[in-house]
Amino acid sequence: MEYNFRQIERKWQEHWVKTNAYRVSNSSNKPKCYVLDMFPYPSGAGLHVGHPLGYIASDIYARFKRLKGFNVLHPMGYDAFGLPAEQYALETGQHPAVTTEANINSFRSQLDNIGFSFDWEREFRTSDPSYYKWTQFIFLQLFESWYNRHAGKAEPMETLVRIFEADGNIHHECPGDRHIRFSADDWNGYTYEEQQEILMEYRLAYLAHAEVNWCPALGTVLANDEVINGVSERGGHPVIKKKMRQWFLRITEYADRLLEGLEKITFSEAMKDMQRNWIGKSQGAEIKFNVAGSMENIVVYTTRPDTIFGVDFMVIAPEHDLVERITTSEQHEAVNAYKEYVQSRSERERMAEVKQITGCFTGAYAVNPFDGRKIPVWISEYVLAGYGTGAIMAVPCGDQRDFNFAKHFSIPVTNILGPAFNGEDANPTKEGKLYNSDFITGMEMKDATEAVISKIENLGIGKKQINYRMRDAGFSRQRYWGEPFPIVFRNGVPEALPAEELPLELPHVENYRPGEEGEGPLANVTDWVNLPSSAGTSLRRETNTMPGYAGSSWYFLRYMDPQNDTAFCDRKISDYWGQVDLYIGGTEHAVGHLLYSRMWTKALYDLGFIGFDEPYKKLVNQGMITGSSRLVYRVRGTNQYVSAGLKDKYETDELHVDVNIVDGLELDTKAFREWRSDFASAQFILEDGKYICGTLSEKMSKRLFNTVNPDMIVDKFGADTFRMYEMFLGPVEQSKPWETKGIEGVHRFLKKLWRLFMDEQKGLIVKNDAPTAEELKTLHKTIRKIEEDTERLSYNTAVSAFMVCVNELTDLKCHKKAVLEQILILLAPYAPHVSEELWQTIGNSGSILDAAFPEFEGKYVVESAKEYPVSVNGKLRTTINISLDAGAEEVHQIALSNEVVQKWVEGQTIKKIVFVPGKMINIVI
Repeated sequence: MEYNFRQIERKWQEHWVKTNAYRVSNSSNKPKCYVLDMFPYPSGAGLHVGHPLGYIASDIYARFKRLKGFNVLHPMGYDAFGLPAEQYALETGQHPAVTTEANINSFRSQLDNIGFSFDWEREFRTSDPSYYKWTQFIFLQLFESWYNRHAGKAEPMETLVRIFEADGNIHHECPGDRHIRFSADDWNGYTYEEQQEILMEYRLAYLAHAEVNWCPALGTVLANDEVINGVSERGGHPVIKKKMRQWFLRITEYADRLLEGLEKITFSEAMKDMQRNWIGKSQGAEIKFNVAGSMENIVVYTTRPDTIFGVDFMVIAPEHDLVERITTSEQHEAVNAYKEYVQSRSERERMAEVKQITGCFTGAYAVNPFDGRKIPVWISEYVLAGYGTGAIMAVPCGDQRDFNFAKHFSIPVTNILGPAFNGEDANPTKEGKLYNSDFITGMEMKDATEAVISKIENLGIGKKQINYRMRDAGFSRQRYWGEPFPIVFRNGVPEALPAEELPLELPHVENYRPGEEGEGPLANVTDWVNLPSSAGTSLRRETNTMPGYAGSSWYFLRYMDPQNDTAFCDRKISDYWGQVDLYIGGTEHAVGHLLYSRMWTKALYDLGFIGFDEPYKKLVNQGMITGSSRLVYRVRGTNQYVSAGLKDKYETDELHVDVNIVDGLELDTKAFREWRSDFASAQFILEDGKYICGTLSEKMSKRLFNTVNPDMIVDKFGADTFRMYEMFLGPVEQSKPWETKGIEGVHRFLKKLWRLFMDEQKGLIVKNDAPTAEELKTLHKTIRKIEEDTERLSYNTAVSAFMVCVNELTDLKCHKKAVLEQILILLAPYAPHVSEELWQTIGNSGSILDAAFPEFEGKYVVESAKEYPVSVNGKLRTTINISLDAGAEEVHQIALSNEVVQKWVEGQTIKKIVFVPGKMINIVI
């Protein structure tokens, strides 16, 4: 009986669905294990072979933990809202609801084909009203909460109102505007509108006007990581800066807790460093510089207040409010032109270290508060309005970028570093004594810093300050396909929609182009936006929608209790499942999804909805499977294509060709002509009768024609082969190239495994005989290796161990059930279909899914003999296999009776024999 993988895999996939084999209970006496993949977006392009890498890795682990006796939650759903879905729908002339549904159906079909153990009864998509009802609910919890810095947690807004009524805000600095100060009497005398305006400055979800990345072509605001080199990541459209009213999440209030939480979770150090750097905590001081001849002042934040005597110029962000007020009439035109230039630059470009130095003098001067020097004030793109105070004091002798700027614009440089500064380059040392610095001359940096901070605080022109690079997260998108905000503006004042009115459903519209003045498409749905109201009252809905990360920030909680209509997750159920034990996904979400999800979890914990404040206990970042592109070489100006080995004889243009019409490196020339109409009359210059393609390893992309559909691989080799080959390619965390030809080796392994059980003529050949010592040694050696490797996700070495095991059992002609059924259990997480088929074939009742993982017994792998190296006068002459129990005298006799040894010692007097047990034998003559 041959290995008919197509029939076997179809049979068991249908059986597992019919029997609800992967249904997971929320109540079990078993220990729990929660295994999760990062929320996938179902694209219209479908899966290529690189996408399932992380899913296969998590599926193996989930199946393994089930065999180890755990109650395993391993769900799947779809991150279905967002800009990509809306753009795809616009490009194809369809409604996003239609394209999203079609994409999900295609995605589901491909996943099922690979044989994943998902509990599909827990499936949901973020675009379902039954799901985004709870996204809206959680948003309202953030809207109705503030962060109590004294308590170190979020609290309901009513607690803040009571504090204001009793004490004003004297003990609770306003996070939105630190200049807001009021007493209890002031608060109680404010109008409702004034009170709400102040409360907005405290809310965790709040409205503010801010410079945003506006993409006119897409009609939406983009996050910083959605803008690359001044254009949108999606579509490559120009992006400009625009001031708009936006929703934000006050993630900065959680900065310290986000940093502290990194010490409690198992993320890679590289991932932790990415988050630490993004949060960017630093300690320094704020210092106020007066602008000469005006009432204005510039506040800067610096981590090196001790360098204040080396300040030679100041730089403020081009979009800073002060620019308009301090620019002189002579510089007005130049400043406006420069600001227009900066508008086209992304923050990523502005922050990058580049050789190009740009800036513009405002004509204004600031006054150094310590020595009275007048300091020119410039604007430059490398200073951002949202970081710190949007202004810096520039110390060229101690900062390379400041030095380059000063040199470029011929600004004189003051030396406060003495011999450490050579006038050629900056020397941003953190140690050493200062010079030319008045009362701190000769001090070490630490002492000088404390002295300066003390003085600025005494003078009332500054204070010690902790700062963060991270800024509050923009939470508005001017697009249609997203969660509507559950907010109503009553005479312009935002109010929460009552929870019983959720979900606020997204209205179905055919035209979802942007509204006027950058408003979202919902602004065009006037009947939905404008609500019935009484005389003198205006009621209007929010026309923006939430960003893609809204639904993905909390989705791991909904999987625990997806059918619940009264809560996003029952507290008892979330207490049972707790944190995600293993989370697998890409590094591209390091400072987006992962930070926001961690912040949402901490807020929900603060408000008592859940009992843990970190969502993911362990994170593994899977690498990328790169495409192995195939190239053809067209002789320039002709329709001739020359084989790779001959291309140097011609002037050619390099073109990508579909990898699916190339066998290894050999191009199917007939298929090439049929592939596209412009190749129909192609002529070929062959080598040895074949057209050989060039190769290039690069990202898998439809544009490069190097994607491989997993359905094609599964159809040709089977899901089990595909799963094992993906793992065999290399460590999960590393990127590696895909090469279809390499899969044949894994397929041969599974056929070899099959032949241990089945003979094509005889059928089943498994026996009930007792295993030999060698067979048990192979079995238990494999149990130990597979258990260790699977636990640490070292799947490539586990697949190698399976191959070694099957080779050894084949050599031993082992067809014994006692050994083979244990091997099947070990293999089941990796190749579940063939394992289940053979498990049933050899007479086992019940599913292999519920078998117990084999126990390793060390007694079977204890070595009883050793291959000893035998030397004569220190030179290795042979090796002899000797029992480890043999004594010295027996070893001497065995060594001297060996034919090779006798040849080397013949006729010689043996002076002594050196025997080191377990290591070596040396005969001295």
